[in-house]
Amino acid sequence: MGRKAILIVLDSVGIGAAEDSCLYGDAECNTLRHIAESGGLDLPNLQNLGLGNLDKLPGVEPVVQPLGAFGKMVEKSKGKDTTTGHWEMMGVVLEQPFPTYPGGFPPELIKEFEARIGRKTLGNVVASGTEIIQRLGQQHVETGCPIVYTSADSVFQVAAHEEVVGLEELYRICEIARQMLQGEHGVGRVIARPFVGSGEEFIRTPHRHDFSREPAVNILDDIIATGQKVVGIGKIKDIFAGRGVSESYPTKNNVDGMAKIMEVMAQDFTGLVFVNLVDFDQLYGHRNDVEGYRAALQEFDTWLPQLLGVMGPEDLLLITADHGCDPTTIGTDHTREMVPLLVWGPGIKAGVDLGIRESFADAGQTIAEFLQVIPHTKTGQSFWELIKA
Repeated sequence: MGRKAILIVLDSVGIGAAEDSCLYGDAECNTLRHIAESGGLDLPNLQNLGLGNLDKLPGVEPVVQPLGAFGKMVEKSKGKDTTTGHWEMMGVVLEQPFPTYPGGFPPELIKEFEARIGRKTLGNVVASGTEIIQRLGQQHVETGCPIVYTSADSVFQVAAHEEVVGLEELYRICEIARQMLQGEHGVGRVIARPFVGSGEEFIRTPHRHDFSREPAVNILDDIIATGQKVVGIGKIKDIFAGRGVSESYPTKNNVDGMAKIMEVMAQDFTGLVFVNLVDFDQLYGHRNDVEGYRAALQEFDTWLPQLLGVMGPEDLLLITADHGCDPTTIGTDHTREMVPLLVWGPGIKAGVDLGIRESFADAGQTIAEFLQVIPHTKTGQSFWELIKA
């Protein structure tokens, strides 16, 4: 079997306020610690890799000799969203954050959007995706007008009923929005949010699709240029606007994502398996569901030995996150946090303390060196020499 790097992003699983978190209103945030303090955590496999050595996590105590290397990473880019975090891992640092719209989008922009799609719209507010379809879903069904909304993140979200507008039309509408939203209004992502149901209850479906801005040349491009593969699992292809991804496996949820990882690990190729597990953020962080978040973490931990059991002698696993989303805070937005970094492989040194890394790009630079790729970007510092046996 080919040599593989597996990078798993536990979406929003932060581990403490970043130094500049006060600029984002997140000075007290700590996703993992606060979940643990609210009732403990039982994560024996992540604990053995060194998770409890990173912070005081009730139920996840430090171990004397972690099986893996362990540390934290600080985000150098401005922002605290999914796109920014993933891009930085691959060497793209944003000096300016993506624009956000706490008062909704400018009327002239919405007017142009309506003209281009040939429909009026509803909403144009900051809202929870589950709440706004309950509030405006019936009006949408009666009028066929898509629901436009945003959040504290840099997103332009369009919700529509699958049986009223249809998926293909919703995706077309979002593609038009993506073409429009450039330059000054270049949001990080346009997101199609399909739903079903009736006036009694509307529910979102798994057919969400993200239309991201395209990143600059990055480490994914460099890996492919050497003839190796980049396999995206979850929304990786969407996050990178298709750039630098050889094959993509969309997922319905975390369980599906973990199953897809096992499918891909059975294939013979050399390169990167890049994974986003979104449930932590989408289902639990944004909904302040502490118990759901705890259960999802424990579900991942229970599955983890399956992955370790199929890894080849030269494979390398990195587990990290892209930002925080502390479910114990009053708000429901992402939180500006450091992220955990756990690294394991049959051929690496155990118990290496990687400290606090100065950029998420350290992960990408390490993967590049592991795969013998010389990246264009100089952002980030590889720690491969510290961990290789």
